Amino acid sequence: MRVLAMDTSGESVSAAVIDGRRVIFEAFERAERTHSARLMTLVERALTAAGWGMGDVERIAVVAGPGSYTGVRIGVSTARGLAQGAGIPCVGLDTLEVLAARAVGLGFGMVCPLLDARAGQVYGAAFDCGGDSPVRLTDDAACALEEFLDGVQGDGGAAFTGSGAAAMWDRIAGRFGGRAVILPESLASPLASAAGLLAEDRPAVTYNGLTPIYLRLPQAERERVARQGA
Repeated sequence: MRVLAMDTSGESVSAAVIDGRRVIFEAFERAERTHSARLMTLVERALTAAGWGMGDVERIAVVAGPGSYTGVRIGVSTARGLAQGAGIPCVGLDTLEVLAARAVGLGFGMVCPLLDARAGQVYGAAFDCGGDSPVRLTDDAACALEEFLDGVQGDGGAAFTGSGAAAMWDRIAGRFGGRAVILPESLASPLASAAGLLAEDRPAVTYNGLTPIYLRLPQAERERVARQGA
C-alpha cells in the first residue's frame, strides 16, 4: 500500500511516503510555530522523492493527537483537505501509540510515552513493545504525573519517552528508581513514518470522518466552561 503520512502534533513537523511497509522517503524539521508554513513543503518533497503524484497515494495517515492543539488542527485539516481533493481514504493515529511504535525492537517491555500537557498534567499511556508492534496496556489519560505513575508502577521496570518524560524525569526516576529508563532524545518525537507504518493495518475513513484526538478541551474552551459554571 502506498501511504502519505504527516505529523505536526508537537515541536517538529514531518512527512513521509511508504510503499509496501518500506519507508521510501521522510522529511523532518524542527519547526515550532511554523507548521502551517512548512508541512506542505515537506509533503511535496516526499512525493517528489518517491516520484509520486497524489493520484499514486492509496491512503493518507496523520498523527491526530493528543499534542499541541494548533499543531493537531493543522495536521488533521491538511490531511482532510488532501483526502477530499484526491478522493483518498485517511487514518488518524494516536500520538502516544506512534511514540511507542518507535521503541519496538529495542528490547523493552512496557513503554510509557508522556507528553507535557501543561497545567500540571501529562498525556500518557502504557504499551507493551516487546513484539512486532505496540500493544496497548492502558487507555490514554490526561492527568497529573503522579496519578499516571500510580497506574503503571508495578514490580517491573518501564521505559519512558516523549516531551513529558524529558521534562519530568527527576520525578519519574524518584518513583521508579533504577527500574526506569528514558529513551534517547532522538526517539522522543513522533514521526510521520511511524504513523504511516501503523496506518496500513487500521480501518480508514473518508475525509469528513477524520477527527482530532484532544483528550481534554483547549484552554479557551475550559475557561469558557468555567465561566458558565460560575
